[in-house]
Parts: sequence; C-alpha cells; structure tokens
Amino acid sequence: MKNEIDNLLNQYFNWLKDRTMLREMNGEWMEITTPFLDRHNDRLQIYAKKINGSYLITDDSYTIEDLSLSGCALDSKKRQDLLKTVLNGFGVALEHNALTVKASAQNFARSQHNLIQAMLAVNDMFYLAKPSVESLFFEDVADWLDSHDVRYTPRVKFTGKSGYDYLFDFVIPKSKKCPERIVQAINAPNKNSTQAFIFSWHDTKENRAPNAQAYAVLNDEEKNLAQTAIDALKNYDVTPVSWRERESIIELLAK
Repeated sequence: MKNEIDNLLNQYFNWLKDRTMLREMNGEWMEITTPFLDRHNDRLQIYAKKINGSYLITDDSYTIEDLSLSGCALDSKKRQDLLKTVLNGFGVALEHNALTVKASAQNFARSQHNLIQAMLAVNDMFYLAKPSVESLFFEDVADWLDSHDVRYTPRVKFTGKSGYDYLFDFVIPKSKKCPERIVQAINAPNKNSTQAFIFSWHDTKENRAPNAQAYAVLNDEEKNLAQTAIDALKNYDVTPVSWRERESIIELLAK
C-alpha cells in the first residue's frame, strides 16, 4: 500500500509539472497557468515577479474579485476574520484584494503550491449558490459539531511527505475508542475540490498517528452529489458524508 501511494503521489506532482505553462509578460512578470480548475472550469493563473533576488507570487486579485462579482462579497467582519484565518494557514497575505506570497529560489515551488491551495480553499469556502445565504458551510459544520459536543481543533496545518503544507478544517484528537480523525468541509463538491483533498490527505497520512481517518463532509443542500466524487473519495480511504445524512456519523466523531 505504501509503495502504491508513493507512486500515485509521484504521478500527481509530475502531472502538475507537465501541465503548468509559463508566459513572459512585459519583461517583468511571468504568467503561470496551472492545471487546477476554478468553478468556471478555467485553469487557475498566477503571476510571479523577481524583486531583489526574491520572488513575489500573486493571483492579481482574481479570487476575491471573482467571488464579489458572483454576489459573494467578503465585507462582513465574520467573513474577513475567517478569510484571514484561511490565508494565515497557508502563509498567504492579502494586499488590496490580491492573494500574495513571497518566495526564494529554494522554496518557490512550495510557495506557489501554498498560493494555489489558498485560492482553492477561499473559493470553496466562500462561494455560495445563493447570494442571500448568510452562513458559510464551514460555520455550519462547526456549529453541527459544537451542538453534539464534538471536541476538535479548527484550521490545522500539517506538512506532507512531499514537504508541502496543507490546511485541514477540523482535527478531532485520538481518544481511547477512536483514532485521530480529519474532517474536511467541502462546500462545492466537484472533481477539483475532491481531488485536492484526496492528495492532501494521502501526502500527510504517513506523518499522522497510526490508523488516522479522514472524512469529507459534502454540501448537497442545493444539488445532488456526483457519484464520481463519492467513488473517488472512497477509493482513497476517505469517508464521504453527505450533509443531508450527517447524523449517520456523529457517534463516530463524538467518541
């Protein structure tokens, strides 16, 4: 099993490298087109510029402005606080609505990875199917866990075998009855969001406690879940949980 996962991870990172395209802009900025898709099915693009021997990498305000244009403004204090928590977990800064990281030549790949993960996390956390909905899915899951007295630590960052960092929504510590449990709230379950969680989990799994478990809580309030997303999670030892059927696993999380 270990060799199989190692091979899958190697294939994954080679896949990223082979599908990343570079284009020089104005002699200063480099446009980096990644294989990751946003919710419009467009490939995410970021931009890098060399400044005094180091690098600035940014999304050029795309993530925040796209959410705003879609009717999901992040102007309330609650949403701003949650946005800062998410970005801090990836070491990403917010400057005039642009997500940015500073990098050296040695950690450029890791910094680029953190920026992309932050873009995906912010988009998934804040995009709401209806602009009138005030609550966030992350908060809904937290309130549900709180209502059942489930003890957890929110927004925990773990380093994977690859050396890359990943941010997980909830970590339930080991008890006498159950091992450590990772719970991820996926607001917009699709190929991109489920694939990102699958690889982040498997890259970090070996560094966690033996028999650690992963759960993906999937928002299905607005539309039914795609069977392909459910099957993909199951195939990689992640337990998918539909939000409508969340009570079916609460006893396992509360132990």
